[in-house]
Amino acid sequence: MSKKVVMIVTIALLLSNAMNGLDSTIISTALPAIISDLHGLQLMGWIVAVFLLGGAVTTPLWSKLGERIGNKQAYQISTSIFVVGALLEGLAPNIIFLIVARTIMGIGSGGMTAIPYIIYAEIYQDPVKRGKIFGYVTASFSTAAIIGPLVGGFIVDNFGWHWVFYINVPIGLASILIIQALYQAPKLTTTKTATDYLGALLLSSGLVSLLVGIEMIGKLPIIGVVAILGLSVALLGGLMVAEQRAVDPIIPSRLFKNRYLLASFIMFFLIYGFFVGFNVYVPMWAQGLLGTTAVIGGVTQIPGSITNFLGAQWSSNLERKWSTRTVVMIGFAGMLIACGLLAIAGLKTSYWFLLLAGAFQGCGIGICFTVLQVSVQQQADHRDVPIATSFSLLVRMLGQTFMSSIYSVVLNQSLTTGVAQSHGKITMNMLNELSDATSAQQLPASLVPAMRSILHAGLHHIMGLALVLLVIGIAVNILMFRKPRVHHHLRLKSVKMTQHLS
Repeated sequence: MSKKVVMIVTIALLLSNAMNGLDSTIISTALPAIISDLHGLQLMGWIVAVFLLGGAVTTPLWSKLGERIGNKQAYQISTSIFVVGALLEGLAPNIIFLIVARTIMGIGSGGMTAIPYIIYAEIYQDPVKRGKIFGYVTASFSTAAIIGPLVGGFIVDNFGWHWVFYINVPIGLASILIIQALYQAPKLTTTKTATDYLGALLLSSGLVSLLVGIEMIGKLPIIGVVAILGLSVALLGGLMVAEQRAVDPIIPSRLFKNRYLLASFIMFFLIYGFFVGFNVYVPMWAQGLLGTTAVIGGVTQIPGSITNFLGAQWSSNLERKWSTRTVVMIGFAGMLIACGLLAIAGLKTSYWFLLLAGAFQGCGIGICFTVLQVSVQQQADHRDVPIATSFSLLVRMLGQTFMSSIYSVVLNQSLTTGVAQSHGKITMNMLNELSDATSAQQLPASLVPAMRSILHAGLHHIMGLALVLLVIGIAVNILMFRKPRVHHHLRLKSVKMTQHLS
């Protein structure tokens, strides 16, 4: 393909990231109208959860399908499923129908998220160029996520909530048609082997059990959560046994024998576990402690979105000067500064302080994501690039899902303790109203400082836990991501031999 065609194909694939980014925030704006129309307040949490479940569970399966039928066809199928799910959501007559349609949309999202990264590895052989493309991927997602609430609010107010989902249909169809017309996929080289149906079943059911168990933390009695997580451990344990016997396993065990891949997977989990805490609770900090509106609270994410893109672009230049391990450490340093600023921030910290922390956070994640994603594709065997890529995306989703539940438990525990210490003066409902600028005006003015102090303590605990994740990530980078000396000596010997032959 010519450079012009490659760029058009890249833009078509970036549309999938834009759709995912748009949906991640636009749904939040439309939820009140959806719940009011379909009367589904009790099931509201599942509207978000089933989408994440569908995407996370199917991500490794889509990459395997791409190996068998080609990534071009797999991408088109997954995007078609996403479009069908969006169309059905817009047509939903009741909340159950909407949840089922959203599950379908999530299943398509799994392929739309994973397969473009695999295609990028095919059309951008140069890791530096590929790293820059990953920067555009981040930018497309972040930009769509930023404008999502604004677009969602406009659509809901002027056309109705149904059109929040219909907007995905023309975008998705455009992406499918461009890929069909222009993308020249490489010929399949894999031999036909028996499909690992048992592995697929165990993987899907094990991940569903794991993610449901995580989602139920704090919502079900502890014995129920333990039972669900125990079932997940049993199913995933069975997967490990089954994969040892499979001819073409869904997730090859050899991935975890590669120290660099294992270190990358662990760091992805920790980085995005930190990210979800920052992404969710910094707007709450602005609204609950500083008294800003929801829109101004959401603006705290804009500096991070901008520096995320810049960090991704800078990473390729940094790797020309330093090793991957050093560049990843620079990224961790940015996140550590962001988290450290909030860990020491007082109750009356200025709004600009939050923006500064957001800028460091975005830059750190942009650097680490780009470098680690390219590293995963470089370190994996050629045959394992698709599954290694999709698995890295899976652990990112797991990190966000798991830590969002843990953060919720930590915050609830801290708020409950604060309410108990107020001796009945402050209730949990009052704290819920504190984070909304309109409802906060109705609270007793004399109790607002005490309520903000309780919320501040809870947010500090979350930032402290996020700081621990980053420290563990730094330790993994130092201990596991360094090359053994024998490889270094072999590389020097190879260089000297090449020079001698020259």
